[in-house]
Amino acid sequence: MISHQILPRRSEFLLTQAIEYMPIVLIHGPRQCGKTTLAQAIGSPLGYTYHSFDDPKIREAAQDDPMGFIHNLSDRAILDEVQLVPELFRPLKLSVDSNRKPGRLILTGSTSAHFLSELNDALAGRMVIVCLHPLSQQELDQTTSTPFLERLFRGTFPMTKMEPLDKNLLERIVLGGYPALLAIPSGPIRTSWYSSYVLSLVQKDILEISGIRSIDALPKLLTVVSNMSSQLLNVSSLASNLQMNTNTIRSYLGLLERQFLIERLLPWSSNQMRRLVKTPKIHICDTGLACSLLDINVNFLKNNRTFLGHLVESFVFQELRRQSSSSNDPYRFYHFRDRDDVEVDLIIERGAFQLCGIEVKASFSVNSSDFKSLRKVKAAHSDRFAFGAVLYDGDTCASYGDRMYAIPIRMLWESQT
Repeated sequence: MISHQILPRRSEFLLTQAIEYMPIVLIHGPRQCGKTTLAQAIGSPLGYTYHSFDDPKIREAAQDDPMGFIHNLSDRAILDEVQLVPELFRPLKLSVDSNRKPGRLILTGSTSAHFLSELNDALAGRMVIVCLHPLSQQELDQTTSTPFLERLFRGTFPMTKMEPLDKNLLERIVLGGYPALLAIPSGPIRTSWYSSYVLSLVQKDILEISGIRSIDALPKLLTVVSNMSSQLLNVSSLASNLQMNTNTIRSYLGLLERQFLIERLLPWSSNQMRRLVKTPKIHICDTGLACSLLDINVNFLKNNRTFLGHLVESFVFQELRRQSSSSNDPYRFYHFRDRDDVEVDLIIERGAFQLCGIEVKASFSVNSSDFKSLRKVKAAHSDRFAFGAVLYDGDTCASYGDRMYAIPIRMLWESQT
């Protein structure tokens, strides 16, 4: 168990670069993932003042006189939880247009900027957005190896042996990545933290922003989604399960997504491949949260291999998403499935001309048939296909020929030696 809560974040370098060139930097991500800690770690040594809109007095002052509030800020300021004061978005635009000095403001927000059209409209071209997730395994272990995505697109995986994670993989899945939990042992205290976390999100952010008044429905929906993480999204099934209409379910899913609690993984499209399934997958954004909501521990996962397989897939997706958020390269994530049940868990595009495919297995072994779907994608896109990998909890990194490798899951964050 990790005994301290403050760990260096890999996004720090990106943010430090951004404030040297842009007047506004926005750090967005779920509550309790470390946005405020990171903003202050970067801003405090540089003289940034700090203002949190979780404080009712500061929020009311900004709402009552947004222009005056912006005018009275120091030369460099951190504005925390800016989504709570949309009245500031236009005054921020006017202020930046009159003074485009780099590094003026660091904003944080617990609602995805992609769902805040007013913010995007007001600050387009004036703001860099960096997404901060809960801690990646790379950050938890403080490894310094070359990021896995870089190695994946280079195809640099020499044959090597290492110990399987085994029980440690299950422990990592159950722990999740929220910094506040690093010093809390598994059990009722951790479960209580997650329950309070979800309730606080619903009461403080979702109800206030959306105007809905159903406190119980969203945690119930999040729990059901946790149980189907990494599977195809079936809105009708969710509606039937929760006895709600499909439009309500779609609306509530959107609310959970904008708070970084779930993510839809879009289907990959290909002109060279036909009969594609166009349904997104749904992923919980932290496996620790899922396990807590479902009251699942390491022993349960050990004895339920099918469910473990789904959570391992979400765990791998989370790790890759978290690593990609601190990269200078543009990575886009999809899943692939056709109507012949050929599927690839993750299709990753880098830029416009390269793609890799990843299959995820919770097992300790791999055989050549596990590469069948990856080879089908490669055959249709041989000019773009850089690498195919089956990630599994085994002990050997080995080539299966034709740019296809079996890779132990722990190599997502550990070095190759």
